[in-house]
Amino acid sequence: MKTHLFPALRLSLAMLVLCCLIYPALVWTAAQVAPGHGQGVQLTHNGRVVGFANVGQKFDRPGYFNTRPSAVNYAADGSGGSNKGPSNPEYLATVHTRVEAFLSHNPTIALSEVPAELVTASGSGLDPHLSPAGAYAQVERVARLRGLPVARVRALVAAQVEEPLIVFFGPAKVNVLRLNLALDSLQGR
Repeated sequence: MKTHLFPALRLSLAMLVLCCLIYPALVWTAAQVAPGHGQGVQLTHNGRVVGFANVGQKFDRPGYFNTRPSAVNYAADGSGGSNKGPSNPEYLATVHTRVEAFLSHNPTIALSEVPAELVTASGSGLDPHLSPAGAYAQVERVARLRGLPVARVRALVAAQVEEPLIVFFGPAKVNVLRLNLALDSLQGR
């Protein structure tokens, strides 16, 4: 019995120290050197906090760039996907409804040009980014509704494109909240 009990107790104690003390200390230390120091990067507009840079949120006013749909209604405390596969009839109906809504608000975009990210939810339901193509697909609608020249809004999107940190390591992306804040600032001029 001693041959099995003592090694099991030592292993349990070692794992307890590793998982409950050392690992959390390493994660906390890494968070302290990250932007926001582990508290998230708050974005402000006119002196008030309007959101966090890495948490998606819903933009339902027509003069703003839309973000990805969310299966959890953008609830940061309960992120997750819908768990419905691409052949699920209910899921397909939801995507079809989203495609029709997108096309009705963006009539200059052809069905074949609708970015998939604007009609399908992300795995977390909290994705704050779009691809540049997803943002450019909305330029004409936003420019029309805001009374701005299309070229000016297109240039604004181009200025908001974030290139990958390391070349060939991830796609270029646009943070939708930052883009909409820049749009509001542009509108204010």
